[in-house]
Amino acid sequence: MSSTASQAEEHQNRWDKLCRDPNLSDLPYKTETNRRGQLILTPISLSRSTRMSSVVRGLDSCAPGGRSLPSFAIATPAGVKVPDVVWASDDRLVEMKKTGDPTTLAPEICIEVVPESNDWSGSNDWEEMEEKRELYREAGAKEVWVVDGEGDVRFFADGELEESRLAEGFPNEL
Repeated sequence: MSSTASQAEEHQNRWDKLCRDPNLSDLPYKTETNRRGQLILTPISLSRSTRMSSVVRGLDSCAPGGRSLPSFAIATPAGVKVPDVVWASDDRLVEMKKTGDPTTLAPEICIEVVPESNDWSGSNDWEEMEEKRELYREAGAKEVWVVDGEGDVRFFADGELEESRLAEGFPNEL
């Protein structure tokens, strides 16, 4: 693969094939791909789903003028990554649709919800969160949040922020 754009496009094509595979249509997992297009499956727990729901509700009240969406696929040079929750302004949603499905343009806010330590699968360690933060930012995200297993929310842009600049008033703890 020669360029970052062509890498992301190759991952878009692979993702399209995976989405059309009837054997994969009802997997009870968060599904992503790695740099080689291989599937990465992460179990979804009740506690993680509950925190994801809390993020969606919080975004809906703190960030008008856009939409919060769960499990949103973004094609990156390192595979298709699926933040647990995203927020995109109405204008950004229009721009994202133009890049294909999955989009190669990230929403303004991408959020990863890390499993609690007792349901930790080992798939989302801090090193992986750092890589995903970089990928989302390179794809155009203005902020990336990480919600840890205890419900603490960390906000990142160029560096770590004390609070979100895009969703004013979003709590640091769920």
